[in-house]
Amino acid sequence: MREFERLLDLTELVGQEIGLSEWILVDQARIQRFADATDDQQWIHTDPQRAAAGPFGACIAHGFLTLSLIPRFFETAFTVRESRMALNYGLNRVRFPAPVPVDSRLRGRFKLLGFEPVDGGVQLCIEVSVEREGAAKPVCVAESLTRQFRERA
Repeated sequence: MREFERLLDLTELVGQEIGLSEWILVDQARIQRFADATDDQQWIHTDPQRAAAGPFGACIAHGFLTLSLIPRFFETAFTVRESRMALNYGLNRVRFPAPVPVDSRLRGRFKLLGFEPVDGGVQLCIEVSVEREGAAKPVCVAESLTRQFRERA
């Protein structure tokens, strides 16, 4: 995990990679829990026998499951000691260039695209590229907007 002392330390890093997360396993149990939580039971995600005969040869994770892992990737990629709280402010752009086959390992690569002061902290625009172990293409690329707030004096 990469550590920064102050939020202002990030200003000089716009355009650069600021963190790389740990790997997360996306197994069938995780896919099924997501399907149950979202009521998205499409067979390509939840029926291993049918999916084996489908276009990917196995079940694949929901795109939104991959997207929902981004906060977890943030937790292991970088931290700012001065920050007392971070909030998800939204997304500018999301794409799923490649599928996530069952039993894939994923991690997030973080590139700082923008830094903007806001009341009590900063808004960061961060490109998150979700990589699948052993694959050439990312499985998700998103521009994440987060707001980080300083410790109170």
